[in-house]
Amino acid sequence: MTVLITGATGLIGKEIVKQCHAVGIKVHYLTTSKSKLSAVANTKGFYWNPNKNEIDHTCFKGVTAIINLVGASISNRWTTAYKKEILESRTKTAHLLQDTIKTNNYKIDYVVSASAIGIYPRSLTNYYQETTTEISSSFLGEVVAQWETAVNGFKTLGCKLAKIRIGLVLATNGGALPEIIKPMKFGAGVAFGSGKQWQSWIHVEDLAALFVYVLQHQLVGIYNGVAPNPVSNKELTKVSANILEYPLILPNIPKFPMQLILGEMHMLLFESQRVSSQKIEAEGFSFKYANLRPALEDLLL
Repeated sequence: MTVLITGATGLIGKEIVKQCHAVGIKVHYLTTSKSKLSAVANTKGFYWNPNKNEIDHTCFKGVTAIINLVGASISNRWTTAYKKEILESRTKTAHLLQDTIKTNNYKIDYVVSASAIGIYPRSLTNYYQETTTEISSSFLGEVVAQWETAVNGFKTLGCKLAKIRIGLVLATNGGALPEIIKPMKFGAGVAFGSGKQWQSWIHVEDLAALFVYVLQHQLVGIYNGVAPNPVSNKELTKVSANILEYPLILPNIPKFPMQLILGEMHMLLFESQRVSSQKIEAEGFSFKYANLRPALEDLLL
C-alpha cells in the first residue's frame, strides 16, 4: 500500500510516517516548503500551495489511501486573520485534494482525516461518544464542524472515510506538554481555573498507531483519538510535577489574567471535554498508554 500524507512533517505526521514504514506502507507526502521535499527519509515529497490552489498532482500516482493531517496550529494568538487561517488551512486543503482527484481521474479508495474533540461542547459532567450530535458554539467547535463537512466531500468521490477526533496530544518535542511543564521549573506549575476541567489526552505514539490501525482495517466513520482514562487539569499538572519532582507552590491561575495574556486563545486552557475511547477499542485497537502516569513517565523521564 502507498499512502499520501498531508502534514507529514508535523508532530503527529512524523510519528505516523515512522509507524507506516514499520508495517511496510509506502509514503508520499505534500509540503508547502520546497526545502522539505526530501525532509522525510524513505518517502517521496511533493509540493503544494493551497493558498494559490497549486498542487503537484503526481503525488496521487500509485496512491490508494490518504491520511489528512494538514491544519494551522491552534496554539498561536487568535487574531482575526489567524482565525481565518486556522479554518481555511483545513477546509480549502480538503477541497483542493478532492478537486485534484476528480480532475485527474485518480482512484483513491480510502481517506482517514484528522478532526478534533473541540467539536464537543464544554462540560464537567458529560461523557462524549461519537454519536453526540450537539456541537460546541465556540470558535473551535465551528472550525471542526466545517472541517468535517469539507472532509465529507471525499465520500462523493467514492472514497471510504474515517475521521479521528484528536484530544490533547502528549509528546516531548511539541504539543501541549512542554508548555504545561515549563512553569514547573520555577515552582509555578499550577492548574488553570478550578482545575476540574477534563483533559482527554493521548500519547503521540498511540495516536499514530490509531491512525495506522484505522487505515489498515479500512474503518469507516468517526472515532475519538483519546486514551481510555481522561483526567482533570489538576491531576495532569500534579502527576507531571510529581514525576519531575517539582514543587507546586502557587495557587491556581484564574481565567482573567490568562485572557489578558493570550486573548481568545485562553479558552484552550479552560476547555473541558471528557471523551470516550470505547468505539475504537471495540474495533480491536489496544492502547500502549491507557493511563496518564506511564504515558508521562515515558515522555518526561
